[in-house]
Amino acid sequence: MAGIFLSGTSVLASTDAYCHFSQEAIAQKNRQRQAAFADSPATTPETAQQAYQRLIRQHAQQLQQCRQEHWLQNQAIWLRLYPCDLQPGSLEKVLDRIVNKGYNRVYLEVFYDGRVLLPPDDNPTPWPSVVPEEVELENTDLLEKAIAKGRERGLQVYAWMFTMNFGYSYAQLPDRQEVLARNGKNQTTLEVTGKTGIHAQIGTGNHSEVFIDPYHPLAQRDYAWLVDSVLQRQPDGVLLDYLRYKRGNGENSVVTNVSDLWIHGEASRQALSARADNKKGRELIRRFLDQGYITISDLKALENMYPDEKTPMWQGRWLPAEAKKADMSLSQRQDLLQRQLWYLSVAHAVQGVLDFFEEAIAPIQKRDIPTGAVFFPGGNRPVGEAGFDSRLQAWDRFPESVQWHPMLYAKCGETGCIVDELQRVLEFASNQTEIVPALAGTWGKVTNNRPALEAQMAAIHQAAPEIDSISHFAYSWQEPESDRERKFCNLSP
Repeated sequence: MAGIFLSGTSVLASTDAYCHFSQEAIAQKNRQRQAAFADSPATTPETAQQAYQRLIRQHAQQLQQCRQEHWLQNQAIWLRLYPCDLQPGSLEKVLDRIVNKGYNRVYLEVFYDGRVLLPPDDNPTPWPSVVPEEVELENTDLLEKAIAKGRERGLQVYAWMFTMNFGYSYAQLPDRQEVLARNGKNQTTLEVTGKTGIHAQIGTGNHSEVFIDPYHPLAQRDYAWLVDSVLQRQPDGVLLDYLRYKRGNGENSVVTNVSDLWIHGEASRQALSARADNKKGRELIRRFLDQGYITISDLKALENMYPDEKTPMWQGRWLPAEAKKADMSLSQRQDLLQRQLWYLSVAHAVQGVLDFFEEAIAPIQKRDIPTGAVFFPGGNRPVGEAGFDSRLQAWDRFPESVQWHPMLYAKCGETGCIVDELQRVLEFASNQTEIVPALAGTWGKVTNNRPALEAQMAAIHQAAPEIDSISHFAYSWQEPESDRERKFCNLSP
């Protein structure tokens, strides 16, 4: 147990085995914060604001000391802010509560549900600001404010951003319709019911999920503007989430046909067509996309259209020995080509995500800012003979230079399934990759069939003692009343 005696008080600010502050220290900090933001703070030799600032600096030092002595060097929490946090003392109260529970990192949502945590008067992106224009409060740059006040408390503040999920507001822009991802039925992800995830448990529904075509240059440009704006606020790190496609419900959670893939937007189709190495290959790719399959008639038509070319070719296509046999039937060739076109299409969809990710992180890594990728351990699984998880989240191909943040959200009433998810990630990770598991739950009790956070962390430490950083989803779960108050406060003048 570590402790620092606060001069001028009788409170020993102690922490427990999890770096949680004592109730006495928490109460004292609450009193000093209330005095600091009171309308008429009491006059003392040391002003209320100065006393409060001195106390949070002392708590920052104690938190750092405790974390250095603990196997868990970095304990992070996922946080969403609201316009109400611009009110005097609101953001300070949230960050104080985070420190009280031993967290030394905050993963702050800065782009989610089609909104950005940028001030209305300094938002060059196509998304609306979290803070409405009609809110007339000083310093409406919540991101900049949160980073500064977090650092005062010894917190590292990471910018947590959705990536390929651009949100409902983006889908309503008339000049961005061609940017949206489309399947073989010409549907956008807004028109297809998706599988609810953990965000649904905190009030975020599927209606806000709108995924884009990663091959479209407008999507790349819009996201580059967002990344640049966030980097101007100098966060301590950046986490990219939704590095995947939308997941469907039931049988639609598995893709088995090219029409299921979100690669039918014009930009993606053109990029896939460009992977052809000859005219036969290009024409066969077009027919496969249009029809969802190829026929023997298609192969005969190709022979008549391009008699000078021997066989359809595209990037990565290889010809097994049996395919080179002169006596191979048209039916056998059709079957082989159809299987190879399917795997080409899946690889193309996956490559779009990887390329978009690489482009997004380039300016972040150029500034030498820690960068992380958030993913589901099961998002890259093959299913059955030729099916794949519809998210097509090939996290095993994410760069080893970025932090891997697997969301270990399995629910089985105990820790075994959570550790199993971690073990799967460890099997793919290199020794150079930093793994930072994300856990869902609350302190001290079972929640949604998940063990308490203490139990989950202990199981991870036993299974992988080299891991020294973990995050908890989310602040809203641990402080539901505070979250509701901040979400629905009255900001009217």
